[in-house]
Amino acid sequence: MTVTSMRRRTRRSQPTSSTISNGPVDKLEESDGIEKLEESPPPTPSTAHAPDASMDLLNQIIREPVDPDYALAAARGRDPSQGRWMLGVLALIIGALFAVAALQTTRAAPALKSERAELITRVQAAEREQDELRSRVTSLTEEIATLRAAALGDDAARAVESQINTLDPVVGNVAVTGPGVLIVVDDSPSATADARDRVLDIDLQVLANGLWEAGAEAVAINGHRLSSLTAIRSAGDAITVDYRSLTRPYRVEAIGDVRTLQARFVESSAGAWWNDLAQNRQMRYEISNVKQLDLAADPGIVLRHAGRAAS
Repeated sequence: MTVTSMRRRTRRSQPTSSTISNGPVDKLEESDGIEKLEESPPPTPSTAHAPDASMDLLNQIIREPVDPDYALAAARGRDPSQGRWMLGVLALIIGALFAVAALQTTRAAPALKSERAELITRVQAAEREQDELRSRVTSLTEEIATLRAAALGDDAARAVESQINTLDPVVGNVAVTGPGVLIVVDDSPSATADARDRVLDIDLQVLANGLWEAGAEAVAINGHRLSSLTAIRSAGDAITVDYRSLTRPYRVEAIGDVRTLQARFVESSAGAWWNDLAQNRQMRYEISNVKQLDLAADPGIVLRHAGRAAS
């Protein structure tokens, strides 16, 4: 019998009730004088890992979310001398920019002042030329009226001439004189803060239409005669009448029956409009009767159509 067969047989024939010492079994003895066998000891529990060893990295991340190097750099802070140096450079650059801007403004001031003065002179010259042309138009209109009266000799021609003379003051073709109403309007003292407190072109339009409705025979704004073809518009911050700018305050003159003109205007929708502006917007609104007003003719009135009268 071989040694291997004897070893297997001995293990099968070993009683199950044999006692095992508390320590590890190093040797197995057999009673038949067979050689003694040695077995390697089982692994000791000391080599096993702790159950939470795989959580060490996660615990470290939770305990220290910021890398220690970052925390060390934050604790040291920035170099104060570097911050002061950067602030000084920035202040120097800003100062240089302000100096260049001030120098350019100082150099350009005389040129801008000269250009402004030149523009003002040109505007004033153009206005004087326009006034001269208006005066010439008025004189030529009167001359045409004289020649027309001399040319019309029969009764039919005189009837037409009488009709023309009646309509001329209404349409603004001739200068008129007579009693009437003077209305002075202006912006509110707080107009610089709120644009709604300024007189607008629509306000003057309402005022002029209200005077026509109240029975005015002739109306003028700042000396500019109004007609059915007159345009009252805004040009930027200015108000124009027939494309000529008006200056504040605005003087609106209307010739008519002083006994009823003012009362009828105040009771009209235009009077209510301006009463509301005066109370709620503190705009200037003054109305008074005048014994005599002189209104020039509208130079914009020209002959557009003519035809031979039927015989």
